[in-house]
Amino acid sequence: MIAAGRVSVEGKIATLGDRIDVHSGVKVRIDGQIINLSHAQKEICRVLMYYKPEGELCTRSDPEGRATVFDRLPRLTGSRWIAVGRLDINTSGLLLFTTDGELANRLMHPSREVEREYSVRVFGQVDDAMLARLRKGVQLEDGPANFKEIKFQLSNEDPLI
Repeated sequence: MIAAGRVSVEGKIATLGDRIDVHSGVKVRIDGQIINLSHAQKEICRVLMYYKPEGELCTRSDPEGRATVFDRLPRLTGSRWIAVGRLDINTSGLLLFTTDGELANRLMHPSREVEREYSVRVFGQVDDAMLARLRKGVQLEDGPANFKEIKFQLSNEDPLI
């Protein structure tokens, strides 16, 4: 969000690495909406970006003893990491973690329409019918899920969508 220029502090677009002193009256906005920071003075909100490699589970613990994303996160005292989304065990990619449950819910809730970007390797041919199905999307419990945009990147071996 910061890199995309969606966050501002006191009317100035924030940049990665900026720090602010949270006090009453400071105006932080995301997509133009003021964020209530009154509870932030009581508890520090931490956000962590983590690159999940293939083979790790997105769960706190596994009865089979397999590695989880939480195994490699910094240990916290007095709070816990909350995953913002999930990735399959055979998938690698960026995950966000936070100590703020409200922030996690805002980022995950479909009504916020937070865009996600995926890179997919396709084995075989991609035809127009397959693209039409991808564009149509699927209906999930919490609403429709579909692609806003599909781009091709041809490699020497396989096309990436």
